[in-house]
Amino acid sequence: MGETAPTRFPQAVLDQWSGLGVDLPSLFSAGHLGDRMGLHIVEAAPERVVGTLPVEGNTQPYGLLHGGASAVLAETLGSVGAMLHGGPGKVAVGVDLNCTHHRGLRSGHVTGTATPVHRGRTTATYEIAVTDEQDRRVCTARLTCLLRDA
Repeated sequence: MGETAPTRFPQAVLDQWSGLGVDLPSLFSAGHLGDRMGLHIVEAAPERVVGTLPVEGNTQPYGLLHGGASAVLAETLGSVGAMLHGGPGKVAVGVDLNCTHHRGLRSGHVTGTATPVHRGRTTATYEIAVTDEQDRRVCTARLTCLLRDA
C-alpha cells in the first residue's frame, strides 16, 4: 500500500490550534495502536470525523473483523471529535463506549463516521456508524467523553 493522504481539517480548526506548537495530525490521530491496526483518519472536525480501517490484520480466530477493532475505530473517531469540540483548553477522556455489531466481514476496509449527539461544556457524546465498502452498516457505536481542563 502507498502513502495515505493527510487528515483534512477545516480552516477554523487550523486557526484555533495555530501558534500552539502542536502537530495536529499527530495529536488527532489513532496513536500507536491505530498505527499498528492501519487506522487512518481522513477528515476531522467537531461536527464530523471520518476514518478507515482494513479488515485484514484486524480479525478474530474465525477470520472475521474483530469487534474490538470496530471499537478502536469508534473510540478513536469519537474522541477526536470530542477533543476538537473541547478545543485547546480541554482534554477528552472516554467514559462510556457501547458497540452493537451488525454483520461480519472477512476482507476490505471499513469506514467510520462520527457525528455529535451532544456537545456540552463537560461532556460530548458521538454516534459512530461503521460501514463496509458497500455502505452496509457493520457496527453502530456511541462514545461519551468527559471534557477536562487541559
